Amino acid sequence: MNLTSKRKSLKKLYEPFGLIFVKAHITPNVITVISICMGLLAAFSFYKEKPLTAAFFLFLSGFFDLMDGIVARETEKSSKFGAVFDWLADKFVDGFVLFFIGITYSTPLLTALAVVVNMLHTFIKPVAYAEIGFANREKGKIDDPLEGIGFFGRPETLMTIIVFAVLEHFHILGGLETGFIIITALMTLSLAQRVIYLYIKYNKDYD
Repeated sequence: MNLTSKRKSLKKLYEPFGLIFVKAHITPNVITVISICMGLLAAFSFYKEKPLTAAFFLFLSGFFDLMDGIVARETEKSSKFGAVFDWLADKFVDGFVLFFIGITYSTPLLTALAVVVNMLHTFIKPVAYAEIGFANREKGKIDDPLEGIGFFGRPETLMTIIVFAVLEHFHILGGLETGFIIITALMTLSLAQRVIYLYIKYNKDYD
C-alpha cells in the first residue's frame, strides 16, 4: 500500500487540522512531544490490557505526528533538529508500542523480531541515503524512488494495530495475538522488498 508515498495527495485531507495548531501558536517540537506522550500512554494501555483505550491514544499519537510537519511548514519553522527529532520520536513510540503489545499478547521471540524488523524497516532508508544518496530533498522531505518501496510502513502498521486492538476488545478473530503475527509478517516482507530493491539497483562497486 505504502501510504507514505502518497503523502502529497493525502495531505489535503488532514492539512486543515494543522492550521488550527498554527493559529494556536503551538510549536512543531511541542506537538512532537505530545505525540510521544500519547504513544507512551498507548503502550501502557496495551500493557494493562485496555486495547480500546490504547487504540484511542495510538490514533492521537499518529494524528499529532502528522500535525508537527504541517505546522513546521506553514510557520516556516522547519529545522534540521526538528526533522531528526521527529524520526526519533516515531521510533521511540513504535518500539514501546510493539514491545508492550508483544509481551502482553504474544511471545518473547516474536516480540524481539517485531521490534528489530520495525527499526530496520525505517532506518534502512536514512542509511541508504547516507551511503548512496537520494534524488531530491524539498523542505526537509526526501523525494526518492526508495520512498515508494515497502508496502507496509509506519502508517499501515499503526492502522493495523488500531484495527486489531478494536477486535481484541470485542474478542474477534483472535484480536491482538493474531494481529501481532500478521503485522510482524508484513513488516518482514516489506523490509525484504526494500533490501531486494537496493540489491538489484545498487549491487555494484563504488565509482
